[in-house]
Amino acid sequence: MFTLGQLSLCCRYIGALGARVICDNIPGLVNKQRQLCQRYPDIMQSVGEGAKEWIRECQHQFRHHRWNCSTLDRDHTVFGRVMLRSSREAAFVYAISSAGVVYAITRGCSQGDLKACSCDPLKRGRSKDERGEFDWGGCSDNINYGIRFAKAFVDAKEKKVKDARALMNLHNNRCGRMAVKRFLKLECKCHGVSGSCTLRTCWLAMSDFRKTGDYLRKKYNGAIQVTMNQDGTGFTLANKNFRKPTKTDLVYFENSPDYCVMDKSAGSLGTAGRVCNKMSRGTDGCEVMCCGRGYDTTRVTRITKCECKFHWCCAVRCKECEDTVDVHTCKAPKRAEWLDQT
Repeated sequence: MFTLGQLSLCCRYIGALGARVICDNIPGLVNKQRQLCQRYPDIMQSVGEGAKEWIRECQHQFRHHRWNCSTLDRDHTVFGRVMLRSSREAAFVYAISSAGVVYAITRGCSQGDLKACSCDPLKRGRSKDERGEFDWGGCSDNINYGIRFAKAFVDAKEKKVKDARALMNLHNNRCGRMAVKRFLKLECKCHGVSGSCTLRTCWLAMSDFRKTGDYLRKKYNGAIQVTMNQDGTGFTLANKNFRKPTKTDLVYFENSPDYCVMDKSAGSLGTAGRVCNKMSRGTDGCEVMCCGRGYDTTRVTRITKCECKFHWCCAVRCKECEDTVDVHTCKAPKRAEWLDQT
């Protein structure tokens, strides 16, 4: 996998130092990735900038869970040792990052930022949908180019290794790529007398990345545990009572740790100090988040805007109100319990 730290390097330095210098010194790239990096430096920059977006999306999706997609400074994998386990968390990260690469490249094509691509050249002439005929116009997002480049670049490392983890990563990478395409939408502009829409000009556009994140989060919930089959070409179910995975399902091999306490070997940061919701019975609730250890309560005074009023013309004025709330944070485990995991 093309890791986040490597993406950040491309984004930060490739313009200043040159593609060959940077691409030759990024650790972990296979030859094909290095060649693509050198040949398409503008795409590498676009992907690097897009990495921030999918990391934020990952953290949004898991903000109320014990594992919250935490990033680690000075770690080239960004997520640390959690990525070494073939867990459903690793499956999600591979899928969302692959989706993020597709999204960033496709957006760069449409915005004219990339030399190798532009709007979708196939969306020309006339077509029709359930509302009738329309003319292709505007700039349709070139999703197929984004998918092709992401597949060539991200999958290159996995194809060098013929093992179970590589097979898992390739499957989840594909799930991520196709998730972006799933949410393409037709946008149209009407033409005619008083906007009568007798004529329409339409184009295909990607939806907000949040839709892809929401979709992959549901796939994480329903991820299917598998093992590699005997000939090493596919998967068999770890539990025969479950349904077989489809091409849109995330797959994983190993059960996840509980992420309750810091465990460096498993990449778990623990939940000590995490904010929890005393009233919730869900994953953000103090009982679940704190793993039964209990929580500390701190009274905090916050200043918020209140009693806002609209003033003609065009200003909204608010008062500042003090609000005192209780903030609940998970207690740390007892020292002996913590030492057992480190």
